[in-house]
Amino acid sequence: MNKKILQLALPSIISNITVPLLGLIDVAIVGHLGATAYIGAVAVGGMLFNILYWSFGFLRMGTSGLTSQAYGAGLLDESVRTLIRSLIVGIGIGVLFIAFQLIIENIAFYFIETSDRVRELAVIYFRICIWGAPALLALYGFTGWFIGMQNSRIPMFIAIAQNIINIVVSLCLVFLFEMKVEGVAIGTLVAQYGGLIMAVWLYRRYYKKLGFKQHWPNALCRVAMKRFFSVNSDIFLRTLCLVSVSVFFTSTGAGEGEVILAVNTLLMQFFTLFSYVMDGFAYAGEALTGRYVGANDFLMLRRLIRLLFRWGFGLSILFTLLYAFNGNAFIALLTDDEAVVAVSQEYYYWALAIPLAGFSAFIWDGIFIGATATRYMLFSMLIASVSFFIMFYFLHNQWANHALWASFIVYLILRGVMQSFFGKSIFRVKITRNID
Repeated sequence: MNKKILQLALPSIISNITVPLLGLIDVAIVGHLGATAYIGAVAVGGMLFNILYWSFGFLRMGTSGLTSQAYGAGLLDESVRTLIRSLIVGIGIGVLFIAFQLIIENIAFYFIETSDRVRELAVIYFRICIWGAPALLALYGFTGWFIGMQNSRIPMFIAIAQNIINIVVSLCLVFLFEMKVEGVAIGTLVAQYGGLIMAVWLYRRYYKKLGFKQHWPNALCRVAMKRFFSVNSDIFLRTLCLVSVSVFFTSTGAGEGEVILAVNTLLMQFFTLFSYVMDGFAYAGEALTGRYVGANDFLMLRRLIRLLFRWGFGLSILFTLLYAFNGNAFIALLTDDEAVVAVSQEYYYWALAIPLAGFSAFIWDGIFIGATATRYMLFSMLIASVSFFIMFYFLHNQWANHALWASFIVYLILRGVMQSFFGKSIFRVKITRNID
């Protein structure tokens, strides 16, 4: 069982780490163009797309859960139909993004305060990269499907290939053809469609026997589509809650001044780094939970849950020790601003609490998605999010930025606690029924 978990988790962790590299590569290239406005434009554009696409992460998660259950039940035809539904929805949403790009652009830049030059360049970046929306959202569907089919290596290879394509194309356009921000944007666009083409090719290479065209008529049946949208709507609403907490955390920190904003941003990198690893085990949980639920093997599911939590707890202890003994060196690596480094010490212990406070939520997210118990995942997120805002508004006058961090830690804990409550009741019933 541990071998199966690691076979799925490790490639997913590598894939997770490569995701921010697409944006980092863009920033690194424009950073050598001689004007800070280029860096600002790519940073603003990247942030906008992160929020935009993050909201539709359900295309990956929902597809993974439904596919893994079909795989476990031996219903491979249904797994292909799940992929078709995901591709139709993803490409459809992407086309709508393109159709309404001016509206999205105006709304986004109404709330984003930048200089006129940065805005001008960011608009150029946005208007080019938005054409990659159908490809990227379709790729979400493929990624979820491959994971659901117990294969996380293919998404890893695609992610690596995307970075290589992005680097090569962007460098050629910027330094050989003397393009500026538009060259970087085109490089990102080509990488997105390159990733989609690679996903299609790998599907045809390894899953051709499952077919594709013949499954179209049954893929869009009313009952199946209703379940697909039911699962994904829960995940979508849960993601909105997650985004609201993240945006509020950043914006509230910004209201405390530039130093506090910088401190919060740096310390939040401890959470980001931890999340890359834990998401890998969450993906493994999605694939294997769905497999065992589909096969009605709830005894194996119980064993899986126990092992996932052992991995989660062990890794949280490891990261806590790593941050405790090497955290200051990590902060120094990210910034040499003495004021930021000094103030970060006041809030450092909150970052140390992140691994132990948060690991349970990541593990349960994977299990719930695999079991398509998304309604309970949504309830847990709603309770945790509401508690976050209530706690902050009660404490911020006395605790200032400490209230923000305390509320965030409680938010992480409550996500895990509520999911544990719902998870135990759900799976206890299913395991009992299976034994009977």
